[in-house]
Amino acid sequence: MTSTYITLGILYLVQGFPYGIQSGLLPVLLRTQGLSLSQIGLTRVLYLPWLLKVFWSPLVDGHLSRRVWLRLSTGGLCICCLLCSLLPSGATFTPLAWLLLLMHVFSSLQDVALDAVSVAVLTREQVGVGNSLQVVAYKLGSVLAGGGSLTLLEALGWRPIFLLLAAAYFLAVLCVGARVLQSEESARRVDLKNPYSKVGLREVIRKVLWVPGTMWTCGYVLMYKLGEQGSLSMVPLLLLDQGVSAAELGVFSGIISVVLSIAGSVFGGALLTKDRSLPSLLRATLCLRSLCLVLQTMLLRALRPDARLLHVCILLSLVLQHFLAGIITTVTFSLMMHCTQQADKSIQATHYSLLSSLEVLGKVCFSAISGLLVDYLGVSVSFSLFIVFSCLPVLHLQSTPPTLK
Repeated sequence: MTSTYITLGILYLVQGFPYGIQSGLLPVLLRTQGLSLSQIGLTRVLYLPWLLKVFWSPLVDGHLSRRVWLRLSTGGLCICCLLCSLLPSGATFTPLAWLLLLMHVFSSLQDVALDAVSVAVLTREQVGVGNSLQVVAYKLGSVLAGGGSLTLLEALGWRPIFLLLAAAYFLAVLCVGARVLQSEESARRVDLKNPYSKVGLREVIRKVLWVPGTMWTCGYVLMYKLGEQGSLSMVPLLLLDQGVSAAELGVFSGIISVVLSIAGSVFGGALLTKDRSLPSLLRATLCLRSLCLVLQTMLLRALRPDARLLHVCILLSLVLQHFLAGIITTVTFSLMMHCTQQADKSIQATHYSLLSSLEVLGKVCFSAISGLLVDYLGVSVSFSLFIVFSCLPVLHLQSTPPTLK
């Protein structure tokens, strides 16, 4: 089983690179070029492929093999990084945006195939460890490509950073031939003698939505990150406006925060191995996250350029928020996978893609408008709304269906 975890970990690691570039490197670069918070927030539209991946998940399940899809998508990401390395460091936003959009297309395609492999090879007892590994590897990839790139940009330069990312993708392509993927592919040939790609789309949708607990899970994953995403996307930019350097933000927001987020994911996976109730664990952690957001909002109201101690306190609140987010994400993904494992094997990839697409939809949409809220409503009002939204999933957990408890 160790080889399975290693293979999945490497592939999830490189899958996090585009998110790290988009969320860690790009906003700071654009802010230093004079773009408004609203304009930077609207760059979240580049995440669109992650919202649409549910529509091509039947293609992944019904045609070719998952190994082929993984090779095509990971190889495409390698080529995109090579093309990014050819851009000058002072290039306009447009060419970088198109390449980032293409990277999100390949990354979301890789995610469909890789999630389908994970659902197939992990037993119910291994779901907690597997999802902890998935979240940790993905976040580690995002910190390497986001905070790491931002911190090393002045020292290494634009081109070497993207060449290193391309080399990592090339090594990941070599991992696609691992034995675990070969065995999963052989089992899949047996299970899919009559592929559901021959079934009408309406029938596929009906089968997906009738899986026990699906509608409740869809509602939860849509809302559980709303307030958190508004805060995490705005706080670094607000600190940048108050004189905190890009390098310091890269260390705190891009590296330390994500390391603590990874620690939270590991801790969440450890809690899951104790056979704890998923809803109870989520409820407790979500309440702590709301309290952290209240504290952060109070600190932001007193924010000013010369308040160095206040800057440090806000950065520490950001670190704590990332730790709690790591726990919540790992437990939520386990909840999603438990729900998907109740589905027929012929629709598991599509079912999990639906849940993960909605999870991204909630995060991306609110991240996109969070800049507008801060620009037009101010920090106090907008962050008060973030607190309200962070409390919604706690209320939703009161009606958890029995199949997910």
